[in-house]
Amino acid sequence: MKKLIMLLGPTGVGKTELSINLAEYYKSAIVSADSRQFFRGLEVGTAAPTREQKERVPHFLVGMLDVADYYSASEFEQDAQRIITEQHKTGDVVIASGGSMLYIDALCNGIDEIPTIDDNLRNEVYKLYEEEGLEPIRAQLKVLDPDFYNEVDLKNYKRVIHALEVCLMTGKPYSSFRTRTKKPRPFQVIKIGLKREREELYNRINKRVDEMIRGGLLDEARTFYPQRHLNSLNTVGYKELFKYLDGEWPFDFAIEKIKQNTRIYSRKQMTWFKRDEEINWVNLSEVSGEKALNSIINIIAG
Repeated sequence: MKKLIMLLGPTGVGKTELSINLAEYYKSAIVSADSRQFFRGLEVGTAAPTREQKERVPHFLVGMLDVADYYSASEFEQDAQRIITEQHKTGDVVIASGGSMLYIDALCNGIDEIPTIDDNLRNEVYKLYEEEGLEPIRAQLKVLDPDFYNEVDLKNYKRVIHALEVCLMTGKPYSSFRTRTKKPRPFQVIKIGLKREREELYNRINKRVDEMIRGGLLDEARTFYPQRHLNSLNTVGYKELFKYLDGEWPFDFAIEKIKQNTRIYSRKQMTWFKRDEEINWVNLSEVSGEKALNSIINIIAG
């Protein structure tokens, strides 16, 4: 049976190089499941694969969107499945790699059909968010969909805003569209999770942020500063530097906030992933390099 190997894990754990080594072993392409890498021009801040890495292995769904484009998890599910089906015509194994939890779920399990949001409505809701914060959006969601309000992370502005958008767009509760039915796939999904001991992961994150700064992250942020209101740019690394460019934060403080917020995000990723009993974990604090690769190959072989 054809296989999809979903290599996942928190930011900074070491997915990129290992996914390339794995893809070279199976002569496979790599499908990105990193929602930030979909956008062009954010190569430094998203640790996108370099030109040399893309020459080693073909990468799909990297840098194919403008930062102003809207791209849903449902669209990703369709595009990724199409690519995987095409790649399976010439090989039995395809590698996917990333850490975006919702998009990984969409690829592996399928996602409920959520209505497309009108651009005007989306702009209105985000304008409200920018001018008054999340509280009035939470208040509307509580009235329109109390069931989802009681289960959602109320600090996760993206999920709260999207749920309200659906309620306003359809006149129905967002929760009414969430069937959580796992969709069949024409291939076997094998999930490989990469992890490290927390202190080691945090050190890697801090070091990577420093490397991003040296690699031109501030220049990227400055380039997109006029578009800083876009949802694609409301993400760790850019939003902190926008505050520096606004004159609100000193530069060194903004860098420390990037490190802190990246560490917080890595914890959220691990909390999400730990709920999935289908993940086969490989601890890169215990094995690395060739041993990690061989361990993963053995898991795939069954």
